[in-house]
Amino acid sequence: MSGRNPINRKNLDAISTGFDNFQNMLGDFFNDGRCFVSNLAWDTFKIDVQENDQEYILEAELPGIQKSDLSIKLEEARLSILVNKEQSVEEDSKNFIHKERRYSSMSRTVFLADADSEGIKAKLENGVLTVTVPKKDKPDNSVKIDIE
Repeated sequence: MSGRNPINRKNLDAISTGFDNFQNMLGDFFNDGRCFVSNLAWDTFKIDVQENDQEYILEAELPGIQKSDLSIKLEEARLSILVNKEQSVEEDSKNFIHKERRYSSMSRTVFLADADSEGIKAKLENGVLTVTVPKKDKPDNSVKIDIE
C-alpha cells in the first residue's frame, strides 16, 4: 500500500485533467509576476467596517496613497472611497528609449443604513484611512399595546 494515495475531496486537485499545461499557460500570460493567484486581488483595496451604538468606523488599507489621490463621499447612505493615482516620470532629456506612465483607479462602496452626513471624519495615517461616520438618532416609534 505504500506510495498510494486514496482519492478523496482533500486531494482532488492532485488529479490531472489533461488541461494543466493549458491552464498554466493562461495563468502565465495573464499574471504579471506579482502573485500566483488571479490579478483581481490587486484591483481593489481591503476595508474593515466596525459598528457601535453611536458610529461606524471604516478602515481601508491604502499603502502608498496620498491624500490628494483620495476622494470620499456619502450619498444616499452609501459611503464611497475613490482612489485615483497617477505616476509618471518627468525627465528633461528627450533621448529616452523607453518611457512609462501608470494610472490606476479603485473604489469601494459600503451601505451604512443610518449614517449621518454631519460630523464625518477621515484620517490618513501610515497607509491606513480611517473614516468615522456618526449614526442618526433613531426616534422611538414603539407603541405600547394594551392587552384585553
